[in-house]
Amino acid sequence: MSDDITDLDAIALSRAIHARRVSCREVMQAYLRRIGRLNPQARAIVNQVPDDAALAEAERCDAELARGRGRGLRRGSRGWLHGIPQAVKDTGHAAGLPTTQGSPLLKDAIAAEDSLYVARTRAAGAIVIGKTNMPELGLGSHTYNALFGATPNPWDPARSVGGSSGGAAAALALRLLPVADGSDFMGSLRNPAGWTHTFGLRPSRGRVPGWPKPDVWVAQLGTDGPMARTVADLAALLTTQAGPDPRVPLSLDTPPGSFVPDARAGEHGLRGLRIGWLADLGGHLAVEPGILPACEAALARCADAGAHVEPAALGFDPARLWQAWLVWRRALVAPTVAALLAVPGARRRIKPEALWEHDQARGLTFERFLQASEVRTAFTAHMAGLFGRYDLLALPVAQVWPFEIGQTWPRRVAGRPMDTYHRWMETTLYATFAGLPALSAPAGFHPNGRWPAGVQLIGPPRGDALLLRAAAAYEARAQALLERRPVDPG
Repeated sequence: MSDDITDLDAIALSRAIHARRVSCREVMQAYLRRIGRLNPQARAIVNQVPDDAALAEAERCDAELARGRGRGLRRGSRGWLHGIPQAVKDTGHAAGLPTTQGSPLLKDAIAAEDSLYVARTRAAGAIVIGKTNMPELGLGSHTYNALFGATPNPWDPARSVGGSSGGAAAALALRLLPVADGSDFMGSLRNPAGWTHTFGLRPSRGRVPGWPKPDVWVAQLGTDGPMARTVADLAALLTTQAGPDPRVPLSLDTPPGSFVPDARAGEHGLRGLRIGWLADLGGHLAVEPGILPACEAALARCADAGAHVEPAALGFDPARLWQAWLVWRRALVAPTVAALLAVPGARRRIKPEALWEHDQARGLTFERFLQASEVRTAFTAHMAGLFGRYDLLALPVAQVWPFEIGQTWPRRVAGRPMDTYHRWMETTLYATFAGLPALSAPAGFHPNGRWPAGVQLIGPPRGDALLLRAAAAYEARAQALLERRPVDPG
């Protein structure tokens, strides 16, 4: 079985470990072999722990199962992730490993404690073997930095993998990890999931609380979340990550049980649901040819599963929303950049896009921020009203196909100039700004067969479970598409 270990999805691997059909050491050996063979070119996993340390922890997991001690799925198990390798996105803290955020200025910033969601995955049995690559400071949906280089797209190494959770997405697609964590501010896990033919879920605001954080009141646009190759794995990891914490007062209570859809969801999860297809917002969004048809093919599968899909209008001025978004983004990004600028000589070592965010925020007043907050409030209420008419909303995950890896960001999309480095990602801001759950699902491929596209399903307020049930039904209808995997570069 050892040759097939890395082909198993996370839940199947967990069952094999707990049934003692495979040892934790064998699992770790299989993954380390594959990482050793593919990761030098993939640059997906960074700051990897030594192999002997990872194997020693796997042996401890085997010993615990043999002794029958501990708590979990069975006696001796830490939890469903018992003995399963995991690498943490480099925005998150894993005690003893650097949290570089892709910045040379942070290359020696060793974490003293785990981020809350990392502590929860460790408590469920995961073995942290390293970090996953990301863009510098998580800015821009293209995973490259001066520390570790660029992470190529597993489907076409000449193209970007997206970002900022690009290393996590590449590791999933290449079977370097069975499941992965990401984070999402402006599509940071949705974009790379769409570009790697995997699933990514941005949870509802507060579903996966962030800690430690310098601020737990205002900085709620970004959130951690799960990435996986199957909906069941996605939901299982969300179940582990989610739940309130008293240090994070805006965190959400978790419904009893698991987010994993029951067996009936594959057949019934979309039946009767009303899906509003927002497309390109009536021409507001610049979208490359072929993206919308790929998404419409995915929505046709939803219709085949019993959903009612119809064109929908956003009904809110997107230009007004964009300006409010820029204010919030600058206000939240600028302090991180400012802290790094305190280091002598830092300005010449920080990417231009980060400096632009910082410099644009210099004249920002509280009055202007409050005005932007009022726009956000009105938009959130408006979206709640839309969910009185629709159960789900749909948009493209990205407005472009994966672009050339040597390009920093697309300057033009469908012949239209992009006025900021993130304007081409505008499609992702609507769920973020309203605090809604949004799931990226594989939709199809470019006619060349090498570039994946994703469809973005947005759920109602706190509708994570509904979104996952719908995704399970979509997955059941898209098996032929989902069976495709990138050619093994080794």
